[in-house]
Formats: sequence, C-alpha cells, structure tokens
Amino acid sequence: MFSYKYYDTPEGHDVFKKSVVTGKYAALAGLGMGTWDVLMYSHPKGFFNVGYRYAYFIGPLVGMATAFTLSANYAANVRGKNDKINYFLGGAVAGGVFGAWQRSVTVGVPAAIVLGAVAITVKMSREDNWSLLPGFTPAANSIKSVHHDFSLVKDIEELKTWTKGN
Repeated sequence: MFSYKYYDTPEGHDVFKKSVVTGKYAALAGLGMGTWDVLMYSHPKGFFNVGYRYAYFIGPLVGMATAFTLSANYAANVRGKNDKINYFLGGAVAGGVFGAWQRSVTVGVPAAIVLGAVAITVKMSREDNWSLLPGFTPAANSIKSVHHDFSLVKDIEELKTWTKGN
C-alpha cells in the first residue's frame, strides 16, 4: 500500500487507498504548517499545547483531503463518469471543510469555488498530459534516486586502465 499512487487505479476504485495517499500528503503539509506555527508564531508552552497546535493544522487538512477523495470518487461511482465535474465537486466539498474549520461561510464559499477550480485544473493536466510545474520532476537525482552519483569527482575515461572481468 505504501507504493500505491493516487492514479494507479481508475476513479471510483480503491477509495480507501486513495484516501490514505491524499491524507498522507495533507498530514505532511499540516506538520510543516504546525511546525511553523509552533516555532514562529504561537510559541505554545507545554506538550499538550504544542500537540494542540499541531492537531489544529493536521486534522482539518487531512479532513479536507479525505473529503475531496471520498466525494470525487463517490461522484464518479454515482454518475458513472470520470470527468472534471467529479473533481470540482471534490474540491467544493474540501472548500466546505475549510470554511467549517475557519467557522466562516464568507471564507468557505470562495474556498469551495477556488479549490473546485484547482481540482479541475489538476484533472485537465492529467487528461491532456501537461504539467502544472514544467521542469519539475520529483525525486529526480535526489538522495533516494537510484541514479544518484555519490562521488565527489567524475571518473576520467582516459585513466580507466582496467577491463571487464573474464
């Protein structure tokens, strides 16, 4: 399950695995936001208060990711189509969760529209095979890459005097 990617199966299938994938990324984003808040802004005192500040960010972000995943996949199953409307509905529901987190309809409605539009853009980029961030290739030549060269200097071809084994 850890090597599963969101687009490994069609929309409407393996919804639990897709929820785990989106929740994982949301939890990582919440961890970063919570760390920034704890260190730079709120400066809580004590373990409970620090944990509360982390939960304040991680919980709603995971809820937004789960709401998007469940509603987009449920819409795909109910409608029987895999199109942009499913993603807009998922983004709108995630925006509703954001509005509930902020306890404001004035924030929630625009968030629903914006997140729905972002979800449509992501769906279009997947369908039409174009990149939202051109030139960005995740994990290319990173420390986890198989092709990463850990040497300090490159080999000089003329100095290689050995031959391949018998």
